[in-house]
Amino acid sequence: MNTPTLAPHESMELHEALNFKTLCLAKSKLMQGLVFDQELKALMQKDVILSTQQIAELQAIYARAPFQAPVPNNPTPITH
Repeated sequence: MNTPTLAPHESMELHEALNFKTLCLAKSKLMQGLVFDQELKALMQKDVILSTQQIAELQAIYARAPFQAPVPNNPTPITH
């Protein structure tokens, strides 16, 4: 049975959503160190947990993208 793949435009939109969600996750993690209000800190921690789960779900969908390149284990650093 064939598994459905994403159309190229769907893959790009999903890629953009993943980038945005990853950026938001990083910001929430970093800003927790600057927050002193415990309620806000708890809310930010909840956002981190939910965002991590959502990123995993988006990555599972992204696996159906028709064009994928392998991610290198040890990427060559850019020194230009």
